[in-house]
Amino acid sequence: MNAAIEIAAVISAANEALRRDFPLKPFAIRHKLAGHPLLSLPRIAQLAAELPRDLIEYNSGKVAISQDPDAIPSVDLDPVEVVKRIETAGAWMVLKRVENSPAYRELLEDALLSVARARGFNSLRDAGFEQVEGFVFVSSPNSTTPFHLDSEDNFFVHIHGEKFFTIFDNNDRGIVSEDEIERSMTKHRNLKYDESFAPRGKEFHLFAGDGCYVPYQWPHWVRTAGSYSISLAITWKTREVRRLNDLHFFNSMLRGIGLPQQPPGRQPARDAIKLAFYRTVTTAIKPLRASLAMRRVLRRIALGKRANYYLKGA
Repeated sequence: MNAAIEIAAVISAANEALRRDFPLKPFAIRHKLAGHPLLSLPRIAQLAAELPRDLIEYNSGKVAISQDPDAIPSVDLDPVEVVKRIETAGAWMVLKRVENSPAYRELLEDALLSVARARGFNSLRDAGFEQVEGFVFVSSPNSTTPFHLDSEDNFFVHIHGEKFFTIFDNNDRGIVSEDEIERSMTKHRNLKYDESFAPRGKEFHLFAGDGCYVPYQWPHWVRTAGSYSISLAITWKTREVRRLNDLHFFNSMLRGIGLPQQPPGRQPARDAIKLAFYRTVTTAIKPLRASLAMRRVLRRIALGKRANYYLKGA
């Protein structure tokens, strides 16, 4: 066994996928986080009690693959009870930005550092792993996560239960259009799904210790089987991803006031001007985001009336 493989103790992949396929297409991974104490139900319940309420999203797991965002059924439990009763709650939950806890940040960075070293780098920054974030998912048996895409790259590691994770090519505009990508990133993440898409998907059948790499903006949907599920998304944003995300968000704001925009990359000079303006404004208002109430106001101004959908009743 060579030194690179020996160092890659947390996340690994067969057939040189970490070097050959990353970051261009999805592939299966294995990991050593199953059974980690930070990813047990009691510790996740504690985390749910500690996190700001707008970093916890949950609803019924009995939803469609192509779920109408305005018709998502809720669960009449507080976040901690959802975790404690996940086997019978009929719920889906995500705890966001867990890297704000030092213990979880260490877990995330250790996992990504093992990947960086397997790829021949000595640090996260050298490997392009910036803005590292973590998202813990707990789901009841037979739950569905609707069709959507994410605005970051992701090593998705499965901790408990059985899960089916189906990913689609983000270059296939017959599945998701440019307009739908922008809307999904800035309004509500759910995308329209048609059963005719199914043959074009790549399904990963996950048990504890399994996982998959999900590239930036590759659409996917997820379902659990007959037991409750725990998973962790280990995500990061490269400089290029941050640039694209900022342009998508600013384009959405301009579109909202009647100024349709070309997708990022079509007009590079205009992209540079928009990016500079957007980042100047967002830097100026960043201190306001320390307040939960102000975060809700800013989301509503920037993203519209549905921006705080996951805080219904909170």
